[in-house]
Amino acid sequence: MASLFEADTPRPLADRLRPQTLSEVVGQDHLLGPEAPLGRMMARGRVASILLWGPPGCGKTTIARLLADGTDMGFEPLSAVFSGVADLRKVFERAKERRQMGRGTLLFIDEIHRFNRAQQDGFLPYVEDGTVVLVGATTENPSFELNAALLSRCQVLVLRRLDDAAFDKLLARAEEIEGRTLPLTEDGREALKAMADGDGRYLLNLAEEVFLLPPEPLLGAAELAGAVQHRAPVYDKNREEHYNLISALHKSLRGSDVDAALYWLSRMLAGGEDPGYIMRRLTRFASEDIGMADPAALPQALACWDAFDRIGSPEGDLMLAQCVIYLATAPKSNAAYKAAGAAKRSAKSTGSLMPPAHILNAPTNLMKDLGYGKGYAYDHDAPDGFSGANYFPDGMPRERFYNPVERGFEREVQKRLAYFDKLRRQRQQDGTGGDG
Repeated sequence: MASLFEADTPRPLADRLRPQTLSEVVGQDHLLGPEAPLGRMMARGRVASILLWGPPGCGKTTIARLLADGTDMGFEPLSAVFSGVADLRKVFERAKERRQMGRGTLLFIDEIHRFNRAQQDGFLPYVEDGTVVLVGATTENPSFELNAALLSRCQVLVLRRLDDAAFDKLLARAEEIEGRTLPLTEDGREALKAMADGDGRYLLNLAEEVFLLPPEPLLGAAELAGAVQHRAPVYDKNREEHYNLISALHKSLRGSDVDAALYWLSRMLAGGEDPGYIMRRLTRFASEDIGMADPAALPQALACWDAFDRIGSPEGDLMLAQCVIYLATAPKSNAAYKAAGAAKRSAKSTGSLMPPAHILNAPTNLMKDLGYGKGYAYDHDAPDGFSGANYFPDGMPRERFYNPVERGFEREVQKRLAYFDKLRRQRQQDGTGGDG
């Protein structure tokens, strides 16, 4: 029962501005429009089980509640963080009672990925027989966190982080309900939206702080930063955001976009990523995407790693930035990466072929009698330091795994390989190069 004084209790701005209809939800028109998935469900008056996947503060809980209201279903909200099997049983009992009265139940589970596999399996029968319509909300990639049985019974809908247009609508509503404008300059207003980082609830919490400040003077970006609390960017270095940002860094480096690469590096560092992980990936990149196009890339990455280990953060962050700049601006080639893969496939397919006898050492008389080392051509004694001998197994045709590109140092390597090919043909023609 509500308290007599409850109506006088101050309510947070975000709660006072909570949408009362789906049309008031901002930033999710791709899901809520007349021809969009949720818009069509509401038009039919029937809601299917769904998973709402999106960042914090984009409206997942509000949408679930409005779906229940719009279809006259009982709304049963649970948080997977604070609820267990006993709470679910109580919900299912109430849902069965409603069903007997001809009314459905929408079970909303926030942070559904926090339920373990057994708990997820536990409510599947009630979803299948229609006792509840499940609406799960998660900030994590469902394909990583939820079991296949649950995913097969729910439609996954992706919510977007709120953009500037959505933020402008929220701030306009906040100013309307407060009856005054925020005491911010234009760049202060832009800074407020940037601080919210796509989170509508956090934006309104920030706005509520700003409304408590005097109407004059108007605050710019710098003054705002000193007046309100900041939060760290959304980043979980053990989950999908971790892989998304390292992928963005890697592909920016591969695309030689030095500025984008520096941005993603900074995002990862600001989020608390382990610098050791970043350096491992940079070192891998030096071989995978640069390779012999610039052989100095790998020593540069290792030097960065060594320097960072000696200096530490934050001073060592400059070493990471320098390494990123070097790798992004270096000529690119994945020829070494492709050559290694091709050689592995060939080695696997040819099995245990012996090396040709002429390149085997013969430390025993028996091995000498078997022809080990016989006819070996010592390359340093050959003209041009190149014997042209065959080093592949006997009977195996020669294969070309490494194909350097016409970029960076590999231009020179390409010339050398062409020169070696020419000498090899000459040695074979004059009978001094062995079989090839």
